[in-house]
Amino acid sequence: MAETKTNAVRIVESHHIPYTLHAYASKEAVGDVAESGRLGVIIAEKLGIPVEAVFKTLVTQGAHGGYYVFVVPAAGELDLKKAARSVGEKSVSMIPVKDINKVTGYIRGGCSPVGMKKAYVTRIDASAQGQRAIFVSAGRIGQQMEVNPEQLAQVCGAEFADITQ
Repeated sequence: MAETKTNAVRIVESHHIPYTLHAYASKEAVGDVAESGRLGVIIAEKLGIPVEAVFKTLVTQGAHGGYYVFVVPAAGELDLKKAARSVGEKSVSMIPVKDINKVTGYIRGGCSPVGMKKAYVTRIDASAQGQRAIFVSAGRIGQQMEVNPEQLAQVCGAEFADITQ
């Protein structure tokens, strides 16, 4: 039985961007693993890829209420001050976990920078620019999409910026 494509995959395909899907077993409780900061490390181990290639998608809210998306190395941390400066805000803060689905249409652990409910201002960490491909969520837990970071930026309308600590 063929697996249903996610919005993220359909959008990447509609832009004729090459990608590869990678599935991994997701038995861990995503919330617990995500809180520990190990989800990206676990994904890299399961897929047999360098952890530096795995990126996580984080959603923040600016001081004036707008939402912003940041794509950062999974083993790294978003620098909120650098992130805010990159989008012209005084400050940004992470949205509450309970709001992820309402804001993005995705669930925690399956949030992709592609195919959210709305097109939010998006920044991809500058470290992605030196890589042939990076891995981001394909829009569901247990599925990663391998894609060229420059092409990902085009699809998301994203810019690259130094946003990690």
